Amino acid sequence: MGGGSPLRGRTAVVTGAARGVGERVALALARRGARVALLGHEEAELARVAARCREAGGAAHHWRADVTDERRMAAVAEEVERRLGPASVVVANAGIAAGGPFDRTAPDTWRRIVEVNLIGSAVTARVFLPALSATHGYYLQISSLAAITPSPMMTAYAASKAGVEAFTHSLGAEVAHRGVAVGVARLLWHDTGMIRAADDHRVMRELRHRLPWPASRVHRLDRVGERLARGIERRSAVVSLPPWLRLVPAAGPLLPALVTLRARRVLSRLDEDALAPTGFLGPGGIADRTRPR
Repeated sequence: MGGGSPLRGRTAVVTGAARGVGERVALALARRGARVALLGHEEAELARVAARCREAGGAAHHWRADVTDERRMAAVAEEVERRLGPASVVVANAGIAAGGPFDRTAPDTWRRIVEVNLIGSAVTARVFLPALSATHGYYLQISSLAAITPSPMMTAYAASKAGVEAFTHSLGAEVAHRGVAVGVARLLWHDTGMIRAADDHRVMRELRHRLPWPASRVHRLDRVGERLARGIERRSAVVSLPPWLRLVPAAGPLLPALVTLRARRVLSRLDEDALAPTGFLGPGGIADRTRPR
């Protein structure tokens, strides 16, 4: 597969690479002959993904790192360049989420989501930008429909994704003259540990189910890596998964009223126990919560 890919022999960095979307895009890049640097919290899971990447045909190494730790991330960026070469691709995928009412969510939980999803992405861009400038590379920010659509019970996640899209588009305009391309990948619901954990909570499940089809559908992960890799090869400004998401911004003025109407119907029927905060969702959220301090 990787014979004619412009990624062959290039170094690609993927954060949040221990599972889910990060694992899938890392494998797709390895199949194209890229040298893949995997970053995340979980040593054993990262080692497993690195082994799969090598089986797929690409060199791969992994580093344990917290994307909000600027000193550690700067050291990792140096190690990646020393071992694999300067990064030509960076996929900022690390992210966490929690559900629950804004006024019942612990301030530290709310703040940590913004720190990982927004500040962590900025740290990732900062430490790898010298390499991307040298290679005329490509930075891809993994985002979400929540960046452009109201997401009740997920205020921190929505705020962080909207913020990171604004950051990414602004960065793209700032570095284009250096030959660096910047893109955003907007994903709907995909079958990750985070989404499965959200569905364990009645309020999160019902809010999703009440979305109009096909916005309520959970998509399989088996194609997401290949689709993202094709966007990377094309240096796309926006990658929409599923493709119809590119039409959503046109309905922007209508979305707050529509979402508010549906959320009011759902939330008014639920008791206080059903509206309890979920805590960090999925294995990635748990790994972040239990990270070494």
